[in-house]
Amino acid sequence: MFGIGMPELVLILVICLLVFGAAKLPEIGRNLGKAIGEFKKGMKDDETPSKKD
Repeated sequence: MFGIGMPELVLILVICLLVFGAAKLPEIGRNLGKAIGEFKKGMKDDETPSKKD
């Protein structure tokens, strides 16, 4: 995708684990997923034509 392979992803995961700790990673992932979902929903809503009187 961006030239990121498996070794790079593992390195990023290890760095995140060291910075945030094992207990915070699921919470961060959940919040990131919600944010991406809201962004996609907002983009989809923006594409629909709005009715003006």
